[in-house]
Amino acid sequence: MATHEVTNQVPLLSGHDVADDPALLSWVDDAELHALGRLAGSHEWQERGRLANAYPPVLHTHDRFGNRIDEVEFHPAWHELMDVAVSHGLHAYVDGGHLERAAKFYVWSQVEAGHGCPISMTYASVPALRVAPDLAESYEPLLTARNYDFGLRAPLSKQGLIAGMSMTEKQGGSDVRANTTVAKPVADGYVLTGHKWFTSAPMSDVFLTLAQAPGGLTCFLVPRVLPDGTRNRFFLQRLKDKLGNKSNASAEIEYDEAFAHRVGDEGRGVRTIIEMVNMTRLDCVLGSAAGMRAGLRQAAHHAAHRKAFGGYLIDQPAMRNVLADLAIESEAATTTAMWLAQHRPRLGLAVTKYWVCKRGPVHAAEALECLGGNGYIEDSGMPRLFRESPLMSIWEGSGNVAALDVLRAMKKEPDSVQEFLAAVTGVDQRVDRALNELGTALSDVDESQARRVVEKMALILQGALLVKHGHPAVADAFLGSRLGGDWGVAFGTLPKSTDFASIIDRAVPKV
Repeated sequence: MATHEVTNQVPLLSGHDVADDPALLSWVDDAELHALGRLAGSHEWQERGRLANAYPPVLHTHDRFGNRIDEVEFHPAWHELMDVAVSHGLHAYVDGGHLERAAKFYVWSQVEAGHGCPISMTYASVPALRVAPDLAESYEPLLTARNYDFGLRAPLSKQGLIAGMSMTEKQGGSDVRANTTVAKPVADGYVLTGHKWFTSAPMSDVFLTLAQAPGGLTCFLVPRVLPDGTRNRFFLQRLKDKLGNKSNASAEIEYDEAFAHRVGDEGRGVRTIIEMVNMTRLDCVLGSAAGMRAGLRQAAHHAAHRKAFGGYLIDQPAMRNVLADLAIESEAATTTAMWLAQHRPRLGLAVTKYWVCKRGPVHAAEALECLGGNGYIEDSGMPRLFRESPLMSIWEGSGNVAALDVLRAMKKEPDSVQEFLAAVTGVDQRVDRALNELGTALSDVDESQARRVVEKMALILQGALLVKHGHPAVADAFLGSRLGGDWGVAFGTLPKSTDFASIIDRAVPKV
């Protein structure tokens, strides 16, 4: 016999279009995006995202007979998620199509973030490979093909390829120039010997990696399987037990005279692979923006259906302030991410990678809190979102690396500073005042002040872009709080004059 009737519980958020996002649709609004958005908003695909994380990948180093196989087993949901991503071209680097691809990546990442890692690396591998035209001619058509062809077979015999990245080593981490993996020339290429500390998506078909050749640190392309069908000498030692990103395998590997193709000249490995890094940094921003939107959507949906203290949460003044503040942060991230995808400015990308990815975890924590105790329970999906949120700030250079990269770019590429200033100057008096406050810091920044300066640059860029491309209420609230100082420290401290209704209306999902 039931002891009570369950009431005042929020209905499941499903059956909506994830692409129905005003900040996104001001950049891209087409049928394919909305079709993908409806998939992403369906219970069926949200459940696949859950399953891919509930049953993480398993490493099999040997088969039952004792033969070395070095394979990673994934839940079927992983492959289904990958198939949708590839068939919609989220992995495909296509000249002139970066904005449309970014919009789809942003939407589909809100289903499940882990499989976005190999999708992102495949996308980013193409500009690096173009340094070696012969390799690009063979591999680029397969790296952009909309066929997910999983399995360890000779790369050029497959219908489509997935690429990984293998750069860091245990003694150096982000300091890749400290790498000790050795590359020895042989008749038709090189053989690599060494240990890699983090190798993303180890079941990929090919990997871009760094090793010390006779002429210095060099970039290489390493296939998992050789042309004759035999396995390359690429051995998986263990999978990392990570905080989040559970669906995606990250491995330690050994190269034991693994065959590799050189990509670019010897000694120019960092310069070559930085082309890949820049594109994956863009996807870090997109991933953080997608996480913010997903958290905001859940918080707004909960508040619209949950009653407390005599009314719906969404009508309570304190909650309205929190939701509006979360929405402003989310829209600023989305607007900037789309602008970056369209223009890909060197300095703007580095600045935004630092700041937007830093904001992800605090945004996720506040969005989770909007659901109260229900948000702290795994069934809500919010803990997975929270665990995922720090990764984007760590991947492709953690906070200090990203901030110092901005300083180096300003010194080595002064034109990038002018490009940045041209994008933000004269847009709004409040933006101009913030630029004046920044003053001469752009020309000579002490490293101890790197984060302070880069944070200010990021807020200036976001504010300017919201004025140009965002909703007036969102832009005004952002400029008044983030640049004008009329704001507290926590979310939910916007001034009373904020147009809460206009901002919140854009955040509540239309189910």
